Amino acid sequence: MTTLWIIAAAGVSAVVVGVISYFGMAKMTAAKRNAILKEAEAAGEMIKKEKILQAKEKFIQMKSEHDRTVNERNQKVAQSEQRAKQLESNLQNQQRELDRKNTELDKQKENLSQQLAGLEKRKEELARTIKEQNALLEQIGGMSSEQAKEILMENMKAEARAEAATYVNDTIEEAKMTAGKEAKRIVIQTIQRVATETAIENAVTVFNIDNDEVKGRIIGREGRNIRALEAATGVEIIVDDTPEAIILSGFDPVRREIARLALHQLVSDGRIHPARIEEVVTKVEKQIEEEIAEVGKRTAIDLGIHNLHPELIRLIGKMKYRSSYGQNLLQHARETANLCGIMASELGLNAKTARRAGLLHDIGKVPDDEPELPHAIIGMKLAEKYKERPDICNAIGAHHDEAEMTSLIAPIVQVCDAISGARPGARREVVESYIKRLKEMEDIAQSYPGVMKTYAIQAGRELRVIVGADKLGDAESEQLSRDIAKKIQDEMTYPGQVKITVIRETRAVSYAK
Repeated sequence: MTTLWIIAAAGVSAVVVGVISYFGMAKMTAAKRNAILKEAEAAGEMIKKEKILQAKEKFIQMKSEHDRTVNERNQKVAQSEQRAKQLESNLQNQQRELDRKNTELDKQKENLSQQLAGLEKRKEELARTIKEQNALLEQIGGMSSEQAKEILMENMKAEARAEAATYVNDTIEEAKMTAGKEAKRIVIQTIQRVATETAIENAVTVFNIDNDEVKGRIIGREGRNIRALEAATGVEIIVDDTPEAIILSGFDPVRREIARLALHQLVSDGRIHPARIEEVVTKVEKQIEEEIAEVGKRTAIDLGIHNLHPELIRLIGKMKYRSSYGQNLLQHARETANLCGIMASELGLNAKTARRAGLLHDIGKVPDDEPELPHAIIGMKLAEKYKERPDICNAIGAHHDEAEMTSLIAPIVQVCDAISGARPGARREVVESYIKRLKEMEDIAQSYPGVMKTYAIQAGRELRVIVGADKLGDAESEQLSRDIAKKIQDEMTYPGQVKITVIRETRAVSYAK
């Protein structure tokens, strides 16, 4: 089609040239007209040949592209046919494999049917044999099968209980091996829960003021007064929206007392500025140091204790500003010392030595530097440092079993420390709730069968349960102690831990008349 267009264009061009020549030849001579006509014909012939040549080249190019496209299509068709043949071959192989497996399954099903039929037959034979044997046993033993079942079940229950108790004991022994790690984890969780309340309770002192205008004077211009007071005392001073109160926060109770007394003097005097603050704080520190020494001396004299090292006297005075579980540490030490003296006197031991050890037993809670050791060990090292006798040092270090007891004074100090701390009301527990808790603990234990008497001792830290020897065995007694402990743990709220002791004994009593 393109070739025809080229030829038509060449013809049109020739006609146009002829027309032009016709009008031009009217003014020319015949010779010139003929020459021009020849030239035009030659030019037209050349154009015609060129167009024909171009058309041929275009045709050859299009034909080559058409052949290439056809070849590519043929190759794709051949590849598709090859893949289809391969798929058909795979499907045939899979079908043959499936037929083979179906045949094997049919054979297996037939074999299973035969085995099931044989099992049913054997089951019927076994049932018939068991029935005959049961009848024979009933005839020989003189009891029915129901009675035999009951006896067997009772024997199996007893055996199961014994095995269960043995298993529980083994489990407990295994748990004891990992109890230390588990106890540390529980303590850490407990610390996470109560750390905030404990910090607020033991690290804060409230300073009461008459009106809130005093707060501005304590803060001072741009906060210079409160910054000077904090720098001088080492205590954080919190001035907030709490009405008529300023909070003194710090872990050192002596520093908090210095800050409280300094604030009291400053507010009473009315002159509050950095220079005056430093002067008053220095004066109060001297007063507190003198008061600490005086309290230590007066305590030692009241208890009849002499020749104490001055540093030990100072530490005894600092006990006034410390507390343990809400109990004032100095008051606790005085109680323990008095109890130790009384108990030592009753036992024929040296009462002065016992009072001395009782007064110093918690001295490790109030050192200026606090190394990472238990307070009993710290107190023992301090006593050794200031030349106390070895039996007193041992009593201080062993009152919480951190050291081995090597003197008769040591157990006395340990017992008297527990008595002072466990006294109802000593550590923020009213007598009514204390008695109610002990009664509830005894009632829980009394509710179990086989229990004869119950006694809550050691301020509710131990529960003694007496059971009848003819009603409970040894394994059952161990299980009873665990059951009571679990019920107390689930139903009661109490400090520390409660030791459950189940006592099973046999007594033979006779009378001579």
